[in-house]
Amino acid sequence: MTEQRYRAVLEVQAGIPVTEVAERFGVSRQAVHRWVGWYRDEGLDGLVDRSSRPQSSPSQTSPEVEAAICEMRRAHLRWGARRIEFELGRPRP
Repeated sequence: MTEQRYRAVLEVQAGIPVTEVAERFGVSRQAVHRWVGWYRDEGLDGLVDRSSRPQSSPSQTSPEVEAAICEMRRAHLRWGARRIEFELGRPRP
């Protein structure tokens, strides 16, 4: 994949229009522009496959709540999501 991206970047640098390069490689114009930018900023290392995983998940459930949910699921096999949500909202004795 890196080699394909590198060849596309070289073609753009040689003066071939981005639209033509994108069609030849079967990708969007935006992808070719992205590859050119990565190559300009980082060299060949910039063309290596990247993870699409987000760097953070601000709305992720806290570990404490996750542990409580897992414990309720183990203790009460028949409880569904609504019951667990209800139980989590109740004050604890």
